Amino acid sequence: MITFATAQALKDAGLPWAPAEHDFFVFPDHNLDDRVFVLAEMPASLAQLQGETVFTFQGAMEWALDYIVTTAAVWLPSETQLRQALEARLPGPRLSLNVGPEGCRLEVQTAAGPLAFTGASAEAAYAAALLHLLRRPP
Repeated sequence: MITFATAQALKDAGLPWAPAEHDFFVFPDHNLDDRVFVLAEMPASLAQLQGETVFTFQGAMEWALDYIVTTAAVWLPSETQLRQALEARLPGPRLSLNVGPEGCRLEVQTAAGPLAFTGASAEAAYAAALLHLLRRPP
């Protein structure tokens, strides 16, 4: 799983998120910073409240949470979700991930030439590459 700081950077860079079942997310600044939630039938689900998409918490007895707007959440995309987001921005098979004892190296073929990103995990390498592409001017 990527770090909160990386997830926040991806959100700030404009990575879109359409919440779906089994997505992981956190709620910063709600005294829940150290808790990772997963969108599932229980306890968190999506609902509409006054025209806004919100998370609802049904059956959560330990907190007095009724709902928190989805924009307050920070998505923690999985390795698969990060790879898919990269592939959507790079037409054709342009990714090559190499895993070794020191970590992972991701090679990305772009129109401007090859780029390489490293990370302790595949998720970290994919996130670094995606963050680079999101921050790159069009």
